[in-house]
Amino acid sequence: MGKRDDLIAQYADDLKNKCGMSPDMALLTKVTIGCGPSIYDADASTVAGSQPQELETVKNNFLIKKLALRDGPELMDAINSVIETYGRSERNKYRAVVYYMLVKHFGKESIYG
Repeated sequence: MGKRDDLIAQYADDLKNKCGMSPDMALLTKVTIGCGPSIYDADASTVAGSQPQELETVKNNFLIKKLALRDGPELMDAINSVIETYGRSERNKYRAVVYYMLVKHFGKESIYG
């Protein structure tokens, strides 16, 4: 197994044990690949859930640009909901896991089809 496979296994473990979800491994793999090289960078691979600027970046770059959603208060509500599910006190909120949960929340799996 390569480094990416190890990370995907770690993300799946977080989804199961920290978020109480059974991950769709094919979708999780596609979301992880979509994150590009950021998954290998310690800082870029996580989402700082307590930093409003970081959450705006997730909203603008992922929800609006990638998932083609319209801007509105429901986007930030969804991000906050995902952060709550992951656990606000959880230090390492992996970007791929947050993005996966957002894709599921909005039913946008077809983008990764």
